[in-house]
Amino acid sequence: MKKTTFRLIPSFFAIALFVGVTQWTITQSLQAQDTPAAETAVEGEEAGPVQGEKSLIDMFKAGGLAMYPLMLLSISGFGLIVYNFMAVKAGPILKIDVAAEIEEALKVVDLEKAKTLCDENPAPMTNIFGAGLVRVDVNDYNAEQVKEAVEEASAEELAGPYILINYLSVIGSLSPMVGLLGTVSGMVKAFNVIEAEGAGSAQALAGNISEALITTATGMMVGIPAMFFFFFFKNRYGKITSRVGRIVGDLQFTMNTAIKNR
Repeated sequence: MKKTTFRLIPSFFAIALFVGVTQWTITQSLQAQDTPAAETAVEGEEAGPVQGEKSLIDMFKAGGLAMYPLMLLSISGFGLIVYNFMAVKAGPILKIDVAAEIEEALKVVDLEKAKTLCDENPAPMTNIFGAGLVRVDVNDYNAEQVKEAVEEASAEELAGPYILINYLSVIGSLSPMVGLLGTVSGMVKAFNVIEAEGAGSAQALAGNISEALITTATGMMVGIPAMFFFFFFKNRYGKITSRVGRIVGDLQFTMNTAIKNR
């Protein structure tokens, strides 16, 4: 089957988005490294650094190694959400206007024109019906053979877009698990500090517990939107595929009737 053109533009957009977000992240990291930490002394108290609110880069560093796969998952999830918003639409998949032209051609048994319309307007609907037209023999018409061709093409054409929707489910499931891995890692480090130095080393304990909490929160922040949009796009795509089946079925009925009555 031909790859439909509406899938290409979002792919390029997703790649450009990935590069842009990655470049922005690296730039922010470099700027954070170049900014000197401010230290102030409070009168009457021991002089030392006063901790302010942590920046995103500081929190990223405090989260430990688990933050790197979480960053990749978040970028991938955002790119997939943008891609699916652009790709999972009724217009590019159904080609309603083209379906009307194909139906008019079928009413007069102009199969060549119908094939040309399918070839010139690649989309899941036209590709599916075009596969059925390939097996049409007007002199020895076999409706079952055409139906089988349409069903085979439907399985192939309609599975492609759903794969990219399903990846959101993968991200939604993996992100909390990666966050939990970071949580376990941070707590193990905290208990190691208690074992080695006792419970009095509050600063070391705070750093390890902070790592555990940051990775947990980040995993949930990535996973919750991914799962929400997975079900959102799944339901939208289900409605569109139902309409694809109805439109193709109507075209088959028109063709069967026209050929029998010619």
